[in-house]
Amino acid sequence: MTRRPTGADPSADATAPLLAPELTEAECRRCGTYIAGLDGRYACGVSGWVNDHSEGHRRLPRADEDPDRPPRGRKRPKPLPPGPEDAPPTGR
Repeated sequence: MTRRPTGADPSADATAPLLAPELTEAECRRCGTYIAGLDGRYACGVSGWVNDHSEGHRRLPRADEDPDRPPRGRKRPKPLPPGPEDAPPTGR
C-alpha cells in the first residue's frame, strides 16, 4: 500500500459520474490485523487505527453528489402542539 500525495487529483473529473466503490484489503499498520475497506480507506476495529482519507484510490463524493441528501430549501417541521404533560399544574 502506497501513500498518495495530498491535494487535488488532476485525473479526477468533477463532472464524471461516480463509480461503485471497490472493496480493498490490507493489514492494519498498527496491529497487523487483516482488514477490508472501500477504495483504499481503512479502519481497524481491533486497534482503532484509521488511515487518512487522502490515501484512498478515488476522490470522495461531494455533498451535492449524495443521492440521499435532502433538497435545498427544506423547511423545518412545525413544532407539535403542547400535550397533556405540558399543561400547567392544577390546584388540586
